[in-house]
Amino acid sequence: MSAENQRNELNVKACKVIKSKQIFKMEMEKRFSHSDVEKIWADAERRLFDFYAGHTDLPEGVSAHTDNFIFPAAALYLAMKEIDEAAAYEIMKKVMAEKSDKTGRMLSKCCHIPGFKKFFLGMWDTMSHKMFGESAGFKNVFYPNEKGCFRMDITQCPYHTYLTEAGCPELNVLFCENDVHSYGNLPGLKFTRTKTIGAGDELCDFKMELL
Repeated sequence: MSAENQRNELNVKACKVIKSKQIFKMEMEKRFSHSDVEKIWADAERRLFDFYAGHTDLPEGVSAHTDNFIFPAAALYLAMKEIDEAAAYEIMKKVMAEKSDKTGRMLSKCCHIPGFKKFFLGMWDTMSHKMFGESAGFKNVFYPNEKGCFRMDITQCPYHTYLTEAGCPELNVLFCENDVHSYGNLPGLKFTRTKTIGAGDELCDFKMELL
């Protein structure tokens, strides 16, 4: 692929991904003027293109996290910070929490389906090795399987790596909090976390168990 074609592809990709983040734009419109929102939106597209262009060689497992979550969040946040730093963080925190709360409510409903809680717990071993394993840029300690319990520690995290590189490590803790919003109030299941890399600890511990 020629350099020009690659740039065009990345530009289309950045525009498409930012466009999919309308929930952030809706919150921006409550805080900023119309002209500022449009300025932020254009700046975020540019920043996202730059992130993509600077990381074209990432493995597929890593780019699944960077391209869909890490880089878009960083691009939107950094663009908002140019207008109002405090509002930028508040918007990211609010929208991310609301999206994760929605996931939590959906999972809570599923927990009332017979057999779902055991299925959900059982899938974590396979899913975590695939989505949060070394091929995805993580380093982990996976504990031996226990009946009714799944445990792992994350000792290296691409969210910490690339958000720090992007100049916004403070967003890392919001991604960590997504898990609490998603899994912290599931009936019949208990999610426990005492440390996160995003908060400055040496690891993120993750424990899900049947009650």
